[in-house]
Amino acid sequence: MDQIVTHTVNSPFATEDGALICRLHGETIRIEAWGPNAVRVRARPGQGVAEPHVSALSPAEGGTPDVVIEDRVARLRNGAITAEIVIVDRYGADLKTEAVIGFRDSETGEELLAETRGHFAGPRTRNFKSIASSSWKMEATFKAYEGEHLHGLGQPQHGKADLKGVSTTLLQQNAHAVIPFVVSSRGYGFLWNNPAVGRCEFASNITRWSAEATNGLDYWIVAGDTPRDIVRAYHGVTGHSPDLPDWALGFWQCKLRYRTQDELLDVAREYRRRGLPLSCIVIDFFHWTRQGEWKFDPDDWPDPAALVTELRDMEIETMVSVWPTVSASSENYRAMTEQGLLLTTERGVPVVIPFPDKDPFGPGFFTYYDAFNPEARDFHWDVVQRNYVAHGFEHFWLDACEPEMRPAHPENVRTALGNGAEMICAYPLLHEQRYRQGLDAAGRDGVLLCRSAWAGSQKHGVILWSGDVWSDWDWFRAQIPAGLHAGMSGLGWWTTDIGGFYDGHGGSDAFRELLVRWFEFGVFSPICRLHGFRVPEGVPAPGPGEKVTYGQDTFNIFTRSGGPNEVWSYGPEVEAVLTELLRVREALRPYLKDCFARYAQTGDPVMAPLFYHFDAAGDRHGDAGTYMLGPDLLVAPVLSPDQETMRVALPEGTRWRHAWTGAQFEGGAEADVACPWGKCPVFVRESAVDAFTPVFPNIENGS
Repeated sequence: MDQIVTHTVNSPFATEDGALICRLHGETIRIEAWGPNAVRVRARPGQGVAEPHVSALSPAEGGTPDVVIEDRVARLRNGAITAEIVIVDRYGADLKTEAVIGFRDSETGEELLAETRGHFAGPRTRNFKSIASSSWKMEATFKAYEGEHLHGLGQPQHGKADLKGVSTTLLQQNAHAVIPFVVSSRGYGFLWNNPAVGRCEFASNITRWSAEATNGLDYWIVAGDTPRDIVRAYHGVTGHSPDLPDWALGFWQCKLRYRTQDELLDVAREYRRRGLPLSCIVIDFFHWTRQGEWKFDPDDWPDPAALVTELRDMEIETMVSVWPTVSASSENYRAMTEQGLLLTTERGVPVVIPFPDKDPFGPGFFTYYDAFNPEARDFHWDVVQRNYVAHGFEHFWLDACEPEMRPAHPENVRTALGNGAEMICAYPLLHEQRYRQGLDAAGRDGVLLCRSAWAGSQKHGVILWSGDVWSDWDWFRAQIPAGLHAGMSGLGWWTTDIGGFYDGHGGSDAFRELLVRWFEFGVFSPICRLHGFRVPEGVPAPGPGEKVTYGQDTFNIFTRSGGPNEVWSYGPEVEAVLTELLRVREALRPYLKDCFARYAQTGDPVMAPLFYHFDAAGDRHGDAGTYMLGPDLLVAPVLSPDQETMRVALPEGTRWRHAWTGAQFEGGAEADVACPWGKCPVFVRESAVDAFTPVFPNIENGS
């Protein structure tokens, strides 16, 4: 490390163990190298900084940063990024000087990102409002840059391809998964390493990150020439995913819900009788006795081990839903209460969600086991191991793992590490971590399907799915940017409920069209999974403009069953289309295996925006409907009803083939193609055509 100090008398700057330290007005800032071309920034009032309650960052790799300290500025250079702290004068403010942090490209000197104030009088660029002796409400404000584009931040449902102009909560909720990492078109990636509840705003005049309660500021920033450089660096400091098991590349069958062992087996046998591919079948919630007992109801599932064995004999894997909820009627409730293993509330009764249960008393009030308590994680896993893993189950659907709270008041939740507002966003990370540790110890190559995730979840082998979305075109359109943002946030294992979750009526022509188009998208998604809460049979289909009804209270259907949701459930015409799409998915598996292997090694998302693979496509940040599946397939889902043709803009730099006809197109052109049912626009790089002839038989026929 080269350290140059030109003036130190009364200086606020110092170095400690290679880190740059600034102490001014009772605040300590610490900036240190944290991996190649990256730095970590921590700050808080007092004489030192603190670790967050939960951190996404792995220990830093060794680095040799250069530190230069002058009178009113100090710089730390680590490869391509230079962090600087400048002491600026503040006229008309509460304090006359302020330490302002900024980041530059080390080679060009161009500014990547810098702090700013919204008003000259305040609040400060890093503003701490005391809540208690070691907790603050905190916000950090940065400049907004014209022409900047931002991607990531987890899995949103706002439908925006570009985060610029978006304001969103940092709070895990059903369908809204928070992974606080973004990739900027200005050549940097930014991780808000803070599990607190808060907000993120990418306005035209300012960028603001805030935490409602925290023990300090903590973020990580990396410089990179391309989005690929940035995403790969993020995986380097938060962890790489394991390899995806081959079976998971195939088709998954699911619905709300299969009620019994016999019903589930009948569906699996029918897939085999029809000669249809099926890799996984999923057992949804309420297979259990009560919430918090984490075991099968023996009346409905008399021999779970035999179930797993028969399905494996058919080359079908089984996944089972496990919620982290605990009912006061559960056989485990008293012990978990006495041992302090449950989330409680700061005020009022110790429950956080009202929900139905498979219980003679009907709906009740529940809490969650405390994933922030390692003893609680061990208790929960021990029960899961006895009641599921011991019977051969190794793939788990970790539903409601936000944790879902109603009302969503995390500040009223008490965890083993402190108040919920300070850390609740990291609940799914720790919940998933214990499952991965348990499966690894048992020698099981299990997969976790999760409704929520946080920074670093990818290293636990997590498939993020887009939650309980509605069966309509607006929600369908939102799934494409949701999947793309998830991939740019590090979650390459991603899926959605094909057909949507709520309000799908199998007898409706309108829904059948939506289902087919969503199935097309599912086949060309990282994970292909059919799921939904279908309207029960016998309920009339809604007319134009009418609201879907389930014919009864939906809580009753939770504990009974929705309508059928198998590929043959929607009539012969739909069945024929879906059958051909399943053939395509099966033929894609060798290609997808390579894509997932590359993701595990590098972090390159399986489903990515065009600009990730094509520099020339960098001006298409607003295109929410076209994406790359791996490096060679361009997919443009049909996102509107009654559509027979589409115009698709193709990236420059390569020639393209229309997958279904073989028609050839130059890069940079716009292709007008037909899109009949089962054939959304798909294009293959000219150089990769030979590898896709088993998938698209007509691809070599065009001219």
